Amino acid sequence: MVAFTLNGAAVDVAAGDATLLHLLRGDLGLSGPRFGCGQEQCGACVVLVDGAPAYACTLAAAAVAGRRVTTVEGLGSPEAPHALQRAFLAEQAGQCGFCLSGILVASAALLARDPDPDDGAIREALAPHLCRCGSHNRILRAVRRAAAELRA
Repeated sequence: MVAFTLNGAAVDVAAGDATLLHLLRGDLGLSGPRFGCGQEQCGACVVLVDGAPAYACTLAAAAVAGRRVTTVEGLGSPEAPHALQRAFLAEQAGQCGFCLSGILVASAALLARDPDPDDGAIREALAPHLCRCGSHNRILRAVRRAAAELRA
């Protein structure tokens, strides 16, 4: 069993030798974090562990015992979306959306530590994330837009 906080709620689930991604998508029924490469190369599985981006595809579920895990589902809700979620919609920053959950949580971590990042800081924070749709410029605009909203 592994007990941790998931998107603000306490969970206690059997983990065995499963990865965090397997636990999140399987036992806990979340579809935001995605399996992409399984080798920490694409960022589709990224979640926040104690506020820092982490690859859920290779992280043992047991490693999050007693920690806080946030997935894209924990950023906001349809009724009250996070500023990043609103900005990504307004800027049409996603196309297929496969990469966006990882990009959104990594962007949230960036804005938590740097409320006014320049394009270089945004690019650096999102460099581990592959987006094959080519919406990079819209993603940059969306992160800047969310940062401005959060600062206001």
